[in-house]
Amino acid sequence: MKTILPAILLGIASAALAQNPVIRDQYTADPTARVFNNKVYLYPSHDIMPPAAQQRQGWFSMEDYHVFSSENLTDWTDHGVILNQENVPWGRSDGYAMWAPDCVEKDGKYYFYFPDAPKSGRGFAVGVAVADSPEGPFIPEAEPIPGVMGIDPCVLLDDDGRQYIYWAGGPMRGASLSSNMKELDGPVTQMEGLPEGFKEGPFAFKRNGLYYLTFPWVRKEGGTETLAYAMSTSPLGPWDFKGIIMAEHANRCWTNHHSLVEYRGQWYLFYHNNFFSPRDDKRRSVCIEKLAFNADGTIREVTPTMRGVGINKATERIEIDRYSSAEKAQTAYIDTVTPRLGACVTLQGKGSWVKYEGVDFSCLDDAYLTIGVSAVENTSLCVREKSAKGKVIARIDVTVKSENGTFRRDMSGQWLTLTAPLQHTPKGITDLVLTCEGEAISVDWLRFKNRPRYFTEVAKNASPAHPDSQGFIRRWRMMTPIAVDVRSNVVFTDTWLRSKFADELAKLPKRKARWYTLDSENYNVKLFRFAEKYGKQTYGSFFWCETVIDCPQDIANVRLACGSNGASMWWLNGEEVLMLEGDRRMVEDDGMSQRLTLKKGRNILRTAVINGPGLSDMCVRFINEKGQPVTSFTVLNE
Repeated sequence: MKTILPAILLGIASAALAQNPVIRDQYTADPTARVFNNKVYLYPSHDIMPPAAQQRQGWFSMEDYHVFSSENLTDWTDHGVILNQENVPWGRSDGYAMWAPDCVEKDGKYYFYFPDAPKSGRGFAVGVAVADSPEGPFIPEAEPIPGVMGIDPCVLLDDDGRQYIYWAGGPMRGASLSSNMKELDGPVTQMEGLPEGFKEGPFAFKRNGLYYLTFPWVRKEGGTETLAYAMSTSPLGPWDFKGIIMAEHANRCWTNHHSLVEYRGQWYLFYHNNFFSPRDDKRRSVCIEKLAFNADGTIREVTPTMRGVGINKATERIEIDRYSSAEKAQTAYIDTVTPRLGACVTLQGKGSWVKYEGVDFSCLDDAYLTIGVSAVENTSLCVREKSAKGKVIARIDVTVKSENGTFRRDMSGQWLTLTAPLQHTPKGITDLVLTCEGEAISVDWLRFKNRPRYFTEVAKNASPAHPDSQGFIRRWRMMTPIAVDVRSNVVFTDTWLRSKFADELAKLPKRKARWYTLDSENYNVKLFRFAEKYGKQTYGSFFWCETVIDCPQDIANVRLACGSNGASMWWLNGEEVLMLEGDRRMVEDDGMSQRLTLKKGRNILRTAVINGPGLSDMCVRFINEKGQPVTSFTVLNE
């Protein structure tokens, strides 16, 4: 079973998105989520460390409110502070008591309800601030709402146009709000039918004609808060208690606080825990889970996860310890002395696995895998699609090379960042599964990276290309590279090359190799990258490339100017015009032909390039008698 371990905020503030907690650069608690303008807006309280002047050290400390928004529940925008305790006319400027808020929209205005410590008297009052936008600025009213003394306000807008406010702080209460949203419009009603025990943080909503009152509840003496709920056919009850939405936090964080919202056909539960502050449950962080209802309208209990909701792009850093399910896996701090370094997951030998749901691979083009691992023995793991027996996306082989034969998961140990090519690239959104193929191995994170785009495939009906501004030809038909037995470039003498080229060209008509028509993104056509992507042979390769040059008229007295890494031979319209022999490095205009004529119409330019144990590329252009590039022709795609 997975053990969820906390980490300190500073260590993971820049971690991957689409994982719990969702806000990582500050502490956020008591989240109220609302849907405005097809976005989810999040109005949490803002936990801070108590300033020295605050009397109750080690207690809750909140001086302002931020608002966040998201369209995908993955990427959250912080719109900044919308209200500060110093801006509340009736509140104490040093109260640090701006607890759980709410926000609703009516007739184009946004009403933000919040508790605060009043300047006179004791306890809490509830005020309202008004804005023309869900992002503010919110202007607080001069006085709090008369008759509402307590904390954690929540407002329900009913289908019949009426509105109701609920609050805690003693017995849970509710009342009708006036149409101006700023004062009560009826008697205060104590909520009846709720279970015994401490309750706070009411959140009310309506679904399919039924009213729901949800709330944090301490169900047993000495316990911590659950999330519970009751149902009614009336907005102010009496209520029929139904049970638990979420059980107590496993690490005994004392509080929980929440809201429920439907967004794009799915219901979500927003809540908080102290994952980023394991030794301080007064500094909390917002999390999200999916939520479902039974046929009779009751709510299915929600199990908290670190995976959360939302989709990760494959190119994001994925913290694999936030997995969705697992077999024989254990989560632990990377360093127990310094928990801010975060957590990792250990696959405990062959047959163990972890599944991470919801990764979008549509962002990958020409990609490879990077992964942070640690092991005590030589071992292997596979990254698979969908299941522990799914297609292998990539395989990682770990060879232990430390002096004492071990890697330890602490500051004195060593983590390896390894890379691997992809054997298979999934399509769209799918699940990742890591399987251990040998001895135990720990994984911190993984990430897929796109290589720089070296080539673009050319469609059959593509328009002709042009040389670039410097005259370099970038469109080529290229054959899958052929393996040759070349152990050293020093053999690239004139005699050896002519013999080798003649031998390979003689075999060419019988080869069943695949051809690609490509536009190079660079003036130097990177043959090594072509081989890496389209073929298996990257070193010791014979490359055959050709292109069709279409001239509007004869272009006389030009020279072919070439460069290549490795040796190369060049033909124009079937005639050899240049050879670059020896162990060369690619330099533009490294070799130059005699004077040539590009005839009117189609001209076929071909090259053969051979490389040994090294990278390979080539470049080519035509220059005129003044040494200027020739660009007055087009390059066809066949």
